[in-house]
Amino acid sequence: MILPKMILKNAFRRKVRTGLTILAMGIAILAFGLLRTVLSAWYAGVDASSATRLVTRNSVSLIFPLPLSYLDKIRHTSGVKQVSYGNWFGGIYISEKNFFANFAVEPKSYLELYPEFVLPEAQKADFLRDRRGFVAGKKLAERFGWHTGDIVTLKGTIYPGDWDFVLRGIYTGRTQTADETQFFFHWDYLNETLKKRYPSMADQVGFYMIGVTDPHVSADVALEVDAMFANSRAETLTETEKAFVLGFISMTEAIVMVIKIVSLVIIVIIMAVVANTMAMTTRERTGEYAVLKTLGYSGLQIGTLIAGEALVITLSGCLLGIAMTYPAARFFTTSLGAYFPVFFVEPFTVVLDLGAALLVGLVAAVIPIRQAVVIRIADGLRRIG
Repeated sequence: MILPKMILKNAFRRKVRTGLTILAMGIAILAFGLLRTVLSAWYAGVDASSATRLVTRNSVSLIFPLPLSYLDKIRHTSGVKQVSYGNWFGGIYISEKNFFANFAVEPKSYLELYPEFVLPEAQKADFLRDRRGFVAGKKLAERFGWHTGDIVTLKGTIYPGDWDFVLRGIYTGRTQTADETQFFFHWDYLNETLKKRYPSMADQVGFYMIGVTDPHVSADVALEVDAMFANSRAETLTETEKAFVLGFISMTEAIVMVIKIVSLVIIVIIMAVVANTMAMTTRERTGEYAVLKTLGYSGLQIGTLIAGEALVITLSGCLLGIAMTYPAARFFTTSLGAYFPVFFVEPFTVVLDLGAALLVGLVAAVIPIRQAVVIRIADGLRRIG
C-alpha cells in the first residue's frame, strides 16, 4: 500500500508541471484518436460492404456505360439471386459545396439488395409509386432540413438541366456503418427524360449490382458474367463490393499513408515530452532515491515508483484525450458529414489510445529508472541540501 500512495503523491507534487504534461498528453491523444477515426471513416465503406453483393462495371472505367440489355443475361447466370442497376447522377443541390452521393437506380431491386437501408413501408410504397420520387438518408435530410413531400431540384452535371424530385422517404441505417447521406431516385425517370433530350445516352447504365445466393460462389459468378461479355463492345469487370470500394480507396493511398505516419509522429513527440518530464523529476529526487536505498528499497521497487508515476501522468492525459475525442468527433460529423458519411469513435480506437498511453509511459520511464537504479547511495546523498 505504501508504493501506490508514494506514486500518487510524487505524480502530483509539481502540480503545474504535471498539469501541463497531462494536458499535452490529452491533446496528443485527441489528435491521435481523431486521426485513427478518420482512417476508420475512410474504410467505413469496406466494413459496410456485403459478401453477397457483386458490382459489374465497364472494364475500361466506371465512367463508360454498359447496355441495359445485359440485365437479362446477368439475371439468368447461375448463382445470381437478384440484380439491380443504376447510374451515378452527379447532381448539385443549390451550389457545388453541397456535395453528396446521388444515384438513379431501379428502386425495388436496389432496396432489396440493401436491407441495411431501413425505410418505413408506407414511405417505401409512396417512393415506388412516384416516378419522380426519391429517397434520402436521415443525415442528408437533416443537413438540408428536408421533409417528406418536399420538392428538391438538382442541377445536372453529367446529365444537363434542372431535375425536380419529390422526397417520398427518409431511410435510416440498420447499423452504424450504413451510409445515411445518399440520395437515390428512379432510373426510369432519368432514362425517359434522356430519350427525349439525349437519345444517345438512353438505355445505358453505369453499374449492375448483383446479389449472389452464397458468398462462396461469388468468384464463379464474377468469372461467368465477365466471360459472357468478353470481346463485346462493352466488356465488363465484376468484383466483390469490398474490392470495388477498396479500388476507390487505393486512389487515395498516399493520403492514408500520410495520416498513419502523422499519427505515429504524434506518439513519438509526446513520448519525448513525457520522457523529459520524468528525467527532470528523477534529477530532482536523486537524493530521495538514495535515502530509499539506505532504507532497504530494492532497485525494482524504485523502478516501480518511477514507472508508476509516468503511467499515472500518461493515463490521466489519455483519459482526458478520450473524453475530448467524442465531442470533437461529433463536431467533425456535423462539419464534414458530406465527406465522411460514417464518422464515429470505434471501441478499437479507444483501445489504441490506451495502448499508446501505456507505451509512452513505460518507454519514457526507462532512462530515468536506469539513472535512479545505478546511482550509488553516496553520490545520491551528496545532492541533498
